[in-house]
Amino acid sequence: MESTSSPLPPLPATGTDKMLIVLCHLSLFLGVGFILPLIVFLVMNQSSPVVGMHAREVLNFHLSLVFYGILCVPLVFLIVGIPLLIALGLFGSVCAIIAAIRASEGGFYRYPLTIRLF
Repeated sequence: MESTSSPLPPLPATGTDKMLIVLCHLSLFLGVGFILPLIVFLVMNQSSPVVGMHAREVLNFHLSLVFYGILCVPLVFLIVGIPLLIALGLFGSVCAIIAAIRASEGGFYRYPLTIRLF
């Protein structure tokens, strides 16, 4: 049998839970970055495991983006960092949109290239 590091959510979210999940995935566009997923994770993790799993995934992805961005900053002086930062921004935006769509349909999206800290 194949084991994964994080099991899929047991049930699809409905109502307020679904709204919180989609807002977490779109927090990059709302200007609150990893603050909203962190708050949602801390508040909702015990009462709604599905929301907690989505918030944890988003939080890990946003922290990974910050880490990759910090790694790109010294490369700006070699001109290579500028296209890398642009690609990183586009990658984060596209993944967030895909995740929000998948979450609104009741699915779970595992972000690629994410360092699982939580």
